Amino acid sequence: MRRALPSWRALAPGFLLLAALVLAAPALAADAGPRQTLETAITRVLDEIKNPDWVNPATRGPLRQRIEDEVYHAFDFGEFSSRTVGPRWRSFTPEQKKRFSDAFAELLLNTYLNKVTGYNGENVAYVGEMASPDGKRVEVRTVITMKDGRKIPVNYRMLPKDGSWRVYDVIIENISLVKNYRTQFHDILNSATPDQLIERVLEKAHEVQAEQ
Repeated sequence: MRRALPSWRALAPGFLLLAALVLAAPALAADAGPRQTLETAITRVLDEIKNPDWVNPATRGPLRQRIEDEVYHAFDFGEFSSRTVGPRWRSFTPEQKKRFSDAFAELLLNTYLNKVTGYNGENVAYVGEMASPDGKRVEVRTVITMKDGRKIPVNYRMLPKDGSWRVYDVIIENISLVKNYRTQFHDILNSATPDQLIERVLEKAHEVQAEQ
């Protein structure tokens, strides 16, 4: 039986917005901490969204492209993909790992960058950060206040790589993006090959893009 990939429509709108914003975090100086990286990311992306050209689909393209170009400097898709697939990642060939990471990145970009158009002045507060026991990872904690007054906690798990901090998971109201997709992908891989999973992810990415 063919199982659908997660649509995430049941999750809070604030998560969709903030996930898109953090994906666009640009590479910073080596001494920039995780919180500074995140704050700079959100500020720069909001600057693009506030550009008058953003509201016009005919002129939005270059702005969106600039956001997308920054994604690969901030989001460790290799780490994200391996954690999402879980132990079965070891059964993927190097070529399959590369194709899956590219397909998954496309799915996330199409899903979340489309949602960023819904930004309506929501406020983001940075409420703390907590390092892992080994000090190699950090969780930056934020709260987004929606227009209706609702407060939604959104946490970003980050690790240092190539001289800057990279996001490898996002948690909204205790729901992990990695764990959610891992459950879906594990279910698919019970009856499908890695190549079939990659095909399914690409199909979903193209389906989301067609909804623009």
